[in-house]
Amino acid sequence: MAEVKLKGTWPSPFSYRVIWALKLKDIPYEYIEEDLSNKSPMLLQYNPVHKMIPVLVHGGKPIFESAVILQYIEEVWPQNPLLPNDPYERAVARVDPHFSRTSPLDRWRLFRTTAGEEQEKAKKESLEMLRALEEHGLGDKKFFGGDKIGIADIAFGGVAHWLEVIEDLVGVKLIEAHIFPRLHAWTKNFKRVPIIKENLPDYSEMLLYLKREGITF
Repeated sequence: MAEVKLKGTWPSPFSYRVIWALKLKDIPYEYIEEDLSNKSPMLLQYNPVHKMIPVLVHGGKPIFESAVILQYIEEVWPQNPLLPNDPYERAVARVDPHFSRTSPLDRWRLFRTTAGEEQEKAKKESLEMLRALEEHGLGDKKFFGGDKIGIADIAFGGVAHWLEVIEDLVGVKLIEAHIFPRLHAWTKNFKRVPIIKENLPDYSEMLLYLKREGITF
């Protein structure tokens, strides 16, 4: 098997997307922590345009953007599939990783914004997307793909952990059980999956990091 390396940073939910996918598929890899305040020659070599993480290097060839990396992993390593068998369901699931990056839920802006009016606007946009996930994404399913964790769950994994940290920091609760019962249950189910549970950044360290640095994903 060609060598697999992953360049990432420990606070980044986008790095963890790739970690989860690799571990769920039982793919051996080398993780290399990147300091984004002092970017390494390796990162600049493999991603000279955007100069950002995560970067998956497979057999010396780099792949960028977590959503693209997830698709690549699924195609190259078909074992333990993260996409459903049904063609329509596969097509829908393929949209989710991109949607979660470009959607109105700018989870990180809620932390950066301090002005009351702007924060309310960010909160409203966040709630609109969460409502869409609640009503159209999950339905009565345990996970977005059904009874088993899949690529859409990985894509929205930041909602299950990072958003919770940010909620505590800003004092704004978004995912409440009485408002979003399905999404609230999904966050619990997602973090109970052993591979996910064992590969999450420490909650206390995340709080300290975000207080000190702000969100720099």
